Amino acid sequence: MSTHLFQAAVAGLGWRYVLGTLRTTVAVTSLAEAARAAAACAAVTGDARLDLRPDRLVLTIEPCTPETVSLAGRLTEAIRGLDLETAPAQTQRIEVGVDALDIPAVRPFWKAALAYVDTPEGPDAHGAPLIDPLDLAPAVWFQQMDAPRPQRNRLHLDVSVPHDEAESRLQAALAAGGTLVSAAHAPAFWVLADPEGNELCITTWQGRDG
Repeated sequence: MSTHLFQAAVAGLGWRYVLGTLRTTVAVTSLAEAARAAAACAAVTGDARLDLRPDRLVLTIEPCTPETVSLAGRLTEAIRGLDLETAPAQTQRIEVGVDALDIPAVRPFWKAALAYVDTPEGPDAHGAPLIDPLDLAPAVWFQQMDAPRPQRNRLHLDVSVPHDEAESRLQAALAAGGTLVSAAHAPAFWVLADPEGNELCITTWQGRDG
């Protein structure tokens, strides 16, 4: 199933496809209410990640398969059974991108320094990032360089947002003093820079497959 179909299947349920996951948030008024909502979700499945806060419950399902789309529907039903609603607001995932000429040479350093682990696909998978085993900190991935670029920073952030929030995030960054470096690959990603030239990419699932 393509990412277009994943997003279309869960859009009406209040979920969004973001960086290989299905994600949603549930607004609550207390940590106790978040715990009640989490308990209702846990009764449905043990395969979703539940992040409890005093004002929200964040639900994450991965990997994306036809079965997880069905699971998102059942979780939404459980949440609605508590007179709460799922909504994609403030859903995002952040990655740190490192440009490197020799990825096998630099990758072990980052893995050791951050105490990160390989993804299930392993270090040899194309573009495979390093991930926090606790899933609390951003993933780190490595972009292949074909020549040294001493005039340009080689470390940048990727902020993956729901496709229907990308434009507002882009405009907010530009209004805050950023500049648009490139939109050549939009809507897959826009390259922005801060006033000193440090770069950040706003990315979505769109434009990456059929």
